[in-house]
Formats: sequence, C-alpha cells, structure tokens
Amino acid sequence: MNLEQIMNGLEKKHPGEVEYLQAVREVLESIEEVVNENPQFETAGIIDRIIEPDRVLTFKVPWVDDQGKVHVNLGYRVQFNNALGPYKGGLRFHPSVNLSILKFLGFEQIFKNSLTTLPIGGGKGGSDFNPKGKSNNEIMRFCQSFMLELWKIIGPEMDVPAGDIGVGGKEIGYLYGMYKKLRGEHHGVLTGKGLSWGGSLIRPEATGFGAVYFAKEMLATKGETFEGKTVCISGFGNVAWGAAIKVNELGGKVVTLSGPDGYIYDPEGISGDKIEYMLELRASNQDVVQPYALEFPEAQFFAGKRPWEVKCDVALPCATQNELNEKDALKLVENGCYCIAEGANMPSTPEAVEVFHDKKVLFGPGKAVNAGGVATSGLEMSQNAMKLNWRREEVDERLHHIMISIHETCVKYGTNEEGYIDYVKGANVAGFLKVANAMLDQGII
Repeated sequence: MNLEQIMNGLEKKHPGEVEYLQAVREVLESIEEVVNENPQFETAGIIDRIIEPDRVLTFKVPWVDDQGKVHVNLGYRVQFNNALGPYKGGLRFHPSVNLSILKFLGFEQIFKNSLTTLPIGGGKGGSDFNPKGKSNNEIMRFCQSFMLELWKIIGPEMDVPAGDIGVGGKEIGYLYGMYKKLRGEHHGVLTGKGLSWGGSLIRPEATGFGAVYFAKEMLATKGETFEGKTVCISGFGNVAWGAAIKVNELGGKVVTLSGPDGYIYDPEGISGDKIEYMLELRASNQDVVQPYALEFPEAQFFAGKRPWEVKCDVALPCATQNELNEKDALKLVENGCYCIAEGANMPSTPEAVEVFHDKKVLFGPGKAVNAGGVATSGLEMSQNAMKLNWRREEVDERLHHIMISIHETCVKYGTNEEGYIDYVKGANVAGFLKVANAMLDQGII
C-alpha cells in the first residue's frame, strides 16, 4: 500500500474536505503494515473501496418559520459501508455541518461500529440547520421536511439513523413521526426514541458511560482506578453529562465542563445537583456555560478558553472535533495528566495525538472510547426486533461488557514490543480487519 499515493489521489478527488482526509490518513497510517501483510486486500481493492462512501444523498430542506418566512437548508445522508450490517450513524443538526465533516464521521463510524461486535455498518447524516433559538413548531416543521427525503433510503434492515449534536429526543420524535406516516409502519428505523415507543434505557447517557468504562480499563493497565482521580471534561451535552455521572459513581472528581463561550472550573467537584444543572443549561438553548459560575459561586468561568490548562489525572474531551491541539496536549502532560480518553469524535488534532504517543501516556481514540453510544443504539435495535425492553441495569451491564471487549481488542492489536499500548493502532487494525474480511467474503459489489 502506497499511503501518499492514495492520499494524493483522494485529495484530488475531494479537495478541501479537511476533516474527511484527516480521518482517512489516521486510519491508513495505522493499518499500513497489516494491509501489506495481506496481499488479498490489495487484489480485491479493499482500501480503494473502503475509503469512498457507497453513496451520498444531498438534498434541500425547505421549512417555514413561525412568521411564515420560508428557509432552505441542506440535508445529507452518507451511507459509507454496510459490509457488517445496516448503515448506522447519527444525524447532526448544526451550522458547521458540511459534507467533509459528515464523511469523516461516517468513515470513523465504520470502524467504531465494527469494534462493538454488533452487526452494523457505518453511516452519518445531518443538516446545517441550527435548532438553537427555534421554537418547537419550527423544529418540527424542519424535521418533517428533512424526513420527506430521508425516508426513501432508510429502514430497519437498510439504514438506521440516530441522534447526534443538535438531534435529541425531541428531534428524533418529530423525525420518527413523519417516517411512520410516510411508511405506514411502526418499526425501529431510528434509535434514541422515547421510552414509551421503542427507546432504550440509558441511551442518552450511554456514550459518556461507555467512555468512562473504557478509561477505567485503560487505568487498570497501570494498576489504577478512578478513585480519588481529578478529571477534566469538555462539553456539557449528553456525553459530558453521562461521563460526569459515571466518574462520580467510580469515585473520581470532575472539575471542569465547557461550551463555546469558555470553560468552568469547579475545584469542589461537579456532582449531584450540579450535574443536573448541566442539563438545564443544555436545555436552555443558550449554548453557554457561564451561568454555572453564577449559580455556584465556588466555580470560576474562563471566557474563550478550553479546560486543558487545568491540572488533572484524566482528561475526557467530550465536545467536538479538533478541540484539543498540540499546545493543549503538552500542557496536559506537563500538569501530570496520564490518561486521555476521547468522548467526542476525533477531538484531538494529529499533532496532539503525536504528543500523547511520544510521552507514552494512555490515549484512547474516539472510535473506541465513544463507541458506547452506538453500541447502546444497537442494543435498542435488538430490543425493537424482539418487541421488548430490558431493564436499566441489564442495558448498562451489556454496555459495560461491550466496552471491556473493545478495550481487550485494542490491547490485542495495539501492544508493541515494549509493552506500550497504541490504542489508535489497535482500534483501527481490529476494526479494519473485521470489515475487510467481510468485504472479501461478499465479493466485488
């Protein structure tokens, strides 16, 4: 495999798609050795086939605001690879959404979903629509218009979308209602549904829970636990919420959360009512964290900054892609942080990842660490197929076992001769091999 030749060709075909190209390079660098050891992959053109999506649907989404004005947004669905099962991946509604970001997320989803051991492929979708500041009726009208196009290419055995940034239980409800009306069927085509109509317990918290379970296994390789550890978390949405809950359950102390306006440092720890206040902030549609410092005077607010300058043992970036750069990474390590687990998708820049590897600290990539969200979506699909609901404890236990299994797989494929665990390589190689072998078995399609 000639990495640079592949990347040069990809850049010519998809110029300017920075996030997508970054994600592809990161995976190909990790799997280069295993590809070269298996000539059947080159013969079957596995790399050329896996780095391009099966199809991309782009469509306009017209909707009417409460004043009667018509707006038009762009909608997307990237169906990347279904060698292991139906396409599976979230819908993101945010002004930053573009094809590059969705292709990066869809590509990552292939390997993340492979790691869960569940029979699901990789996909992603969304729109540049911003639900912030919109009324419920405006969001409903947008979701209904969005589904008027999306319903044609999704289904429980074809493509099963979920939520992501800007798409929570409310949006899933509106999307599902329109899908059900168009199809005249009631089945599990979306995950993240309401508990009374097919949803799974702990789904909102699952990504955060899973990230902490994975970090717990990482710490165990050093004979450590979360007990007494200081933890920095970025973000204040569902992932950060779930992570904060689970860190507290395991005896750690969460001291930060963040938003687009800056970050909060609370030396007394973010627990109990403070965690619930995180949800209130998120639900307020203000997308800011500064009010936390007004509600809890012991906390400090740092405008326009990220929390990675705060001294901690464990860092859980749970906000968005490329939020943690080389300077941040050096500061974390300098301050004694020795475990970084990505709760978000690709939140660390390549330069930051290089720092973590050079310093030989524990670093878990998003495709492994945050797989708990899609894993629990897969468990929701199983419950829907069997027409039943599992108890909260049962879902949590299954999630815990899945995250332990993912960690074991990363250790198996990522441990080098010196004993250092390269979790990036482990996750990429393990995820790739399962998908590549499935593609070989199924022929050239």
